[in-house]
Amino acid sequence: MKLSKVGEFGLIERISRAAPKGRGVRVGIGDDAAWLDSKNENLLLTTDLLIEGVHFDLSWTSFYALGYKTLAVNLSDIAAMGGRPAYLTLSLAVPVDFRVEDVEEFYRGILKLASRNGVSLVGGDTSRADRLYISAALIGRCPWAPVTRGGAKPGDDIYVTGTLGDSALGLDCLRKKDRKRSKKAAEYLISRHRFPTARLEAGALLARERLARAMIDVSDGLVQDLSHICKASRVGAVIWEESVPLSPAYRSLAARRGTRYALTGGEDYELLFCARPRDRGRLEKIKGRLGVPIARIGRCLRDSQGVKVIDRFGKPLSYPVTGHDHFRVS
Repeated sequence: MKLSKVGEFGLIERISRAAPKGRGVRVGIGDDAAWLDSKNENLLLTTDLLIEGVHFDLSWTSFYALGYKTLAVNLSDIAAMGGRPAYLTLSLAVPVDFRVEDVEEFYRGILKLASRNGVSLVGGDTSRADRLYISAALIGRCPWAPVTRGGAKPGDDIYVTGTLGDSALGLDCLRKKDRKRSKKAAEYLISRHRFPTARLEAGALLARERLARAMIDVSDGLVQDLSHICKASRVGAVIWEESVPLSPAYRSLAARRGTRYALTGGEDYELLFCARPRDRGRLEKIKGRLGVPIARIGRCLRDSQGVKVIDRFGKPLSYPVTGHDHFRVS
């Protein structure tokens, strides 16, 4: 059977079934980070692989921005579990004709963001390759119970931080190089793509206050990432299209594509979480401390038929609402 048949997440599920959890593993394969017990401490471990030509193009990103984003996407996984980042290992496979100064600029982007978030780079590995490969692993701590994808219940409210679709539309601006677009709006969207913000403060506060029952970061698209929560929690979900938060820059450039980028684009690294309806008041009280706006965009359903999106008239959207999958062939 070809990988294009099972897809990325089908492959992950097969690996998960074959791999035993092991001692001290509270949550293993299948969440934003692994949750490990270590001397009465909750440890979180996440890793990401970035490949030139697959995840990034050096013709439209700087080495500094690439380093920054490498750490940011791992920070976002720790944020989605409600943890605090601590230690980073980084492995690079680099073509021999790269300039040393470029590699140093990459590390400058890594270390700048690391210093802002109390992260120490503690090791890694290097090798030669035909293109640039980046593998990062981040260890975090969680003084309270981490939030997994599996805690949502029917009737729960669904929230998201920030705005959605900015990164995907920013990438579209880079690819098309459309000079007719609003320069200011395009620059904002491109910056959101190159320099994503991991919502560490929001994630930690939601976990500490036990407000988020299930949580994930929006890396592969709102609908697809919400479907991961639905599968883990055995619930369904409905999203109200008109409630999905969009930035002014997005609204000015998205035109006829409407909410498509926001629903399926990915790489916004906002937090998507589920909370009890009775906690709306508590969320209202603490929202100023989250460091980012939140929007209630839907609710969890009793059935487990996945995610549906309805327009302002209550009708389901007619176009496919999927997300990114490395192995699916469109």
